[in-house]
Amino acid sequence: MNARPGRGRVVAPLLIVAASLAGLAGVLAIAGYDPVLALGALWRGSLGSFDAFASGTLVRATPLILIALGFALALRGGMLNIGAEGQFLAGAMAAAWLGVHLAGWPSLLAIPATWVVAFAAGLIWVVVPVVLRVRYGVLEVISTLLLNFVAEALVSFMVQGPLQERSGIYPQSDPIADAARLPLLPGTRLHLGIVLAILLAAALWFYFSRTLGGFRLLAVGTGPRAAAITGRIDVTRTAALALLVSGGIAGLAGAAEVGGVAYALYPNLSPGYGFTAIAVALLARLHPGAIIVTGVLFGALETGAGAMQRDAGIPAVIVYVVEAVIILALLLADARRTARSPAVAGAA
Repeated sequence: MNARPGRGRVVAPLLIVAASLAGLAGVLAIAGYDPVLALGALWRGSLGSFDAFASGTLVRATPLILIALGFALALRGGMLNIGAEGQFLAGAMAAAWLGVHLAGWPSLLAIPATWVVAFAAGLIWVVVPVVLRVRYGVLEVISTLLLNFVAEALVSFMVQGPLQERSGIYPQSDPIADAARLPLLPGTRLHLGIVLAILLAAALWFYFSRTLGGFRLLAVGTGPRAAAITGRIDVTRTAALALLVSGGIAGLAGAAEVGGVAYALYPNLSPGYGFTAIAVALLARLHPGAIIVTGVLFGALETGAGAMQRDAGIPAVIVYVVEAVIILALLLADARRTARSPAVAGAA
């Protein structure tokens, strides 16, 4: 997937999103709901005011953007990381563990420290899939996916054991120290994590499009045999590093969620960020700049879903159906374009 999507590669996702929203209106009408009332509530709850946009949509979009950037990095190297959910939780556990011990630290040291340990935890969480892929040929799709369940179980164990709050009543950690909490935009819930996401997107855009390393990564992802023979690139090492860093970025998202939103560790910290972020990255065609846009789009859908349920009485789960339709339509469009390409036609 190209880091510089052409006009057609930009228009197609926009048409898919528009068609999906139109389909949502049709389904609501058939089900007996007022689509105008529903979509109005969706808009007001996500984009209808600055507070809704900043405190709702952007806060929800921040972990999606971070995880999607990591997924894009891995996929450009030919590695399909389905375990970002587990890596996110690993980073959250590390950030919460360190955060509760940082009382008295200056924020300028405490916040970077939580980010560093979270990145390391996410990276370490993906070491086993990397080793299994490199040494034994086990597909990372399987190993990273299975580790998601391990991470969820480990969070439950930690908040009822080593990290449980002092009273021992609630299944959660103690709140992290004030020094480890991310600064907020005044008057909103929007935290510093959004700046981290934007800076990381800019860094990855530069890496993908302006560096030799980015070109090598793309070569490994699109044609590993050609990259090894013609380009003399260490394909295994390049792909493994991409997957490791992808896990670290997902861990950063966990730190941002703990430091900017939750302020503690507890079960169900993630409402499925790791899986939704895959949709965010695919809809953006792995372009870092476009990931910011699609991350905001999905953040708006999920934030607006709550308002739609609250104001119009429509189950929020219907928005997740829309997200699934968007991804299926995008995959079908990609498959159709591939089948009609000259190379495929010539091979046939």
